[in-house]
Amino acid sequence: MTGPTPLAELLFGEADATPMSTDATTVKPWSQARACLDAAPKAWLSTVRPDGRPHTMPVMPVWADGAPCLATRPASRKGRNLAGNPHTVLAVSGADLDLALEGIATRLRDPGPLREVAGAFLAKYGWRFEIRDGAVFDDGLPGSPEYAFYRVTPVRAYGYGADGLTATRWRFS
Repeated sequence: MTGPTPLAELLFGEADATPMSTDATTVKPWSQARACLDAAPKAWLSTVRPDGRPHTMPVMPVWADGAPCLATRPASRKGRNLAGNPHTVLAVSGADLDLALEGIATRLRDPGPLREVAGAFLAKYGWRFEIRDGAVFDDGLPGSPEYAFYRVTPVRAYGYGADGLTATRWRFS
């Protein structure tokens, strides 16, 4: 599954009076944004605390189940935030693109997607997870702590080129 193909468009228009490019040929393809996410060793995940304040922490993203996915402990601040409010931003910086992806995080519970995400973590980071009774565990750590896998379904994303002058917005339907 490759995921949805979003509408790509210039982020700024002529009337915005900004130094950003308004040349439609500078619009970046979603494949470039996806490659940036897929290659990133680390991303920044922003979540919303119960009182509305933002919370940002680094995560190790993988591309699986047709979207960016992440792992966190359910009792961590970001895990509790996602359980209460699934709206999130995932941000990465690549060699040719900086990306901010707004999305909805959904905790994965079905065995198929759990295995797919676990396989992606093993392939990308060598991080081995075990799936038992619909739950995810890291048996390599003392006490075999439980983790949760989240799939971030993109709503919109913003990409900024390395030149500092090009910007693309992707809108997902």
